[in-house]
Amino acid sequence: QVQLVESGGGLVNPGGSLRLTCAGSGFHLPYYRFGWFRQAPGKEREAVGCIDGDGRSYRGVPMYSASAESRFTISKDYTDNTLTLQIAFLKPEDTAVYFCATDLVLNAGPGCFIDPRKYDRWGQGTQVTVAS
Repeated sequence: QVQLVESGGGLVNPGGSLRLTCAGSGFHLPYYRFGWFRQAPGKEREAVGCIDGDGRSYRGVPMYSASAESRFTISKDYTDNTLTLQIAFLKPEDTAVYFCATDLVLNAGPGCFIDPRKYDRWGQGTQVTVAS
């Protein structure tokens, strides 16, 4: 059974950093494209970025949404079968529930989506709160 579980959220002071993790079970996560999204209270879900799946001679590379700043870094952990989102210099406006998502398409080739409608497998989200 395919499952996605996000973790790593919490309460952080402004200027701090967090490392969010998306753990996959039932499939080999690096082979699939993923998106990271966030949703603040009263706002629509917005993309942070995405990363494409690995191919035979290709390792997925991250892409970030236009609104994302260089404070965000998406990567894969091949040892743990996880996806990570690192956020540096956190701001109060980063407060949101953060989600990972995939369309679970194997061998999709290079490219990923920052449109949440392209993904149909979602985790439950992890809450990030930035406050002093």
